[in-house]
Amino acid sequence: MPDYSSSYRTLATNVVHAGSPSPRIQGAVVTPLFQSANYLMADESAYDTVRYIRLSNSPSHLGLHARLAAIESGEAALVTASGMAAISAAILAFVGSGEHLLAQRTLYGGTQTFLDQDGPRLDISHTAIDLADPEGPAAWERALRPETRLMLLEAISNPLMEVGDLEAAVDFAKTHDLVTVIDSTFASPVNFRPREIGVDLVVHSATKYLNGHSDIVAGAVIGSAEQIDRIRHLLVHLGGSLDPHACFLFERGLKTLVLRVQRQNETAMRLARYLADRPEVRKVNYPGLEDDPSHAFAARLFSGFGGMLSFYAASAARADRFLDSVRIPLHAPSLGGVESLVVRPSRSSHLGLDEESRQRLGITDDLVRVSVGIEDADELIADFGQALAG
Repeated sequence: MPDYSSSYRTLATNVVHAGSPSPRIQGAVVTPLFQSANYLMADESAYDTVRYIRLSNSPSHLGLHARLAAIESGEAALVTASGMAAISAAILAFVGSGEHLLAQRTLYGGTQTFLDQDGPRLDISHTAIDLADPEGPAAWERALRPETRLMLLEAISNPLMEVGDLEAAVDFAKTHDLVTVIDSTFASPVNFRPREIGVDLVVHSATKYLNGHSDIVAGAVIGSAEQIDRIRHLLVHLGGSLDPHACFLFERGLKTLVLRVQRQNETAMRLARYLADRPEVRKVNYPGLEDDPSHAFAARLFSGFGGMLSFYAASAARADRFLDSVRIPLHAPSLGGVESLVVRPSRSSHLGLDEESRQRLGITDDLVRVSVGIEDADELIADFGQALAG
């Protein structure tokens, strides 16, 4: 069995080399694809050591787990069949029937729907908290219950790009013995590594920045060896394992993560500043802007502000015209790929919420979310200009 424990000093080197098998399998520079559902028995003494694809222990999985742990400062990692498989397994591994969790006020629509619709069926309740509440921990304290077990956070919220006081949230959770789970998809490890401020479990929709090429659906969760083992046991029964071919594409995309995100950071900042000066735009949501309510928190924690932004057009009709007129970005859901994408969250990621909930959260029909790709920045900005003027 090869050794997958290699790790390096810097993120840029780890995304390329951490977790690579040693010795290299048959001398292959790129980790081969092991498209096999099962493996020969070898006197295994425990079920978890049986080599079977549903147990996420094929050679295609093991090196990827080690690489993810290295880049997110974790002891262990687990890849899953989707980002929702990762976040739902992380929650269910630590919150059971009759128990409760605190959840950040604005969450990805799929996560919010899981809490709202599946939570009650499983007898799991939640209370929304605002990480930017001026009262801070005093307000969160009022939401606590004796049965509260977990605090669910997002590094950058979807789709309003809010960044809260994550350090205070981690301190609060530790004081009250709560497990912290953070969805860090929008930030990516290039801009923020939550384990380094004390977060227990980091979750990614690897479909987005980690893979970066819009050609797989995958998830990842990183944390301590004990916590990941607990999630793995649950995932084995839920069946949310990742196919080896997706593992292969995931690892390939991960190697260019630093280069892609650095370019996306730069272009998104330029685009946000441009949009903020356009008369057709009512408001831009981007934590890199100095007047953004989240800027102080983001500037303290992040090394870059990400490739995601959103803006309120002057009207829903103006948003419609923009989406019809833009040429370079594709009008499609998802995010984090090499191509720029635009979408209306009220008709995509948050369509599962009722109209009243969307209005309360500020996810209105004039809101457009932008995932910045790696195209030429000047050409992309010019295209936004002509689409807004149309």
